[in-house]
Amino acid sequence: MSKTQNLSKKQNGVAFLFLSPWIVGFLVLTLGPMLGSLYLSFTDYDLFNAPTWAGLENYARLGDDPRYLASLKVTLYYVLFSVPLKLGFALFIALILNRGLRGLGFYRSVFYLPSLLGGSVAVALMWRQIFSYDGIINQFLWGWFGYDAPSWITNPDYALGTLVLLAAWQFGAPMVIFLAGLKQIPQDMYDAAAIDGARPVQQFFYVTVPLLTPIIFFNFVMQTIGAFQAFTPSYIISDGTGGPADSTLFYTLYLYEQAFTNFEMGYASAIAWVLVAIIGLATTVSFLSAKYWVHYGDEG
Repeated sequence: MSKTQNLSKKQNGVAFLFLSPWIVGFLVLTLGPMLGSLYLSFTDYDLFNAPTWAGLENYARLGDDPRYLASLKVTLYYVLFSVPLKLGFALFIALILNRGLRGLGFYRSVFYLPSLLGGSVAVALMWRQIFSYDGIINQFLWGWFGYDAPSWITNPDYALGTLVLLAAWQFGAPMVIFLAGLKQIPQDMYDAAAIDGARPVQQFFYVTVPLLTPIIFFNFVMQTIGAFQAFTPSYIISDGTGGPADSTLFYTLYLYEQAFTNFEMGYASAIAWVLVAIIGLATTVSFLSAKYWVHYGDEG
């Protein structure tokens, strides 16, 4: 064996040595539980007795479970409304910050803070207090307009809407990414568009948006995946029930209820794997559609 080959072998060994904690963690803490969950999804298991094989019974049961179908409907509604609203607001704030404001770092940190804390219990509790019957929103509506508003979080017509607003309020992470993308757009592009007579609105749609489509696509995929997995806001605001009238029964909350309240771990595992399939399908559709609207710099 030559010295070069020996050196290369040693370098590979060192690389695997540094990678070994991640590899072990992935196999033990990620892949192993996933395969275990996949097996349990075909069994009847209640955490106290040994699992018994049930075949496709858990998956067949999903179509006849009205609360499962309700959770799926609520989650799809949440994804369809919260993701565009969050991304639109994040892009709007990023455009403002990109104008070269003084103290940009401070504003960027302030706007990012809700996103950093958005998944916490404390923020969900604060949101519940804001939209309660005697909360800040109703106090403002009564004090300024004399309108006796309902308790938004206990009214099934409005409860899910408050969670959508909470998601939009957590726009910090996509905003920072949008801001980084905006700073990569050459000023020459805007100057050329201005010389051709393009107004600011036209520059936005014909210069900013096309050059920002890779960033928009990345944020869209990541935020969609995150929205499907939302749990804490629904759990806190509804006290873990998904109420009122299952209007905030997120998919993950129903999964949690089946696993740790009803102890139907096999059924919960089936619910989890269907969620994996739904997210995988949504991501696949997003990537397939990207070729029609996402433009990269190396394209002609």
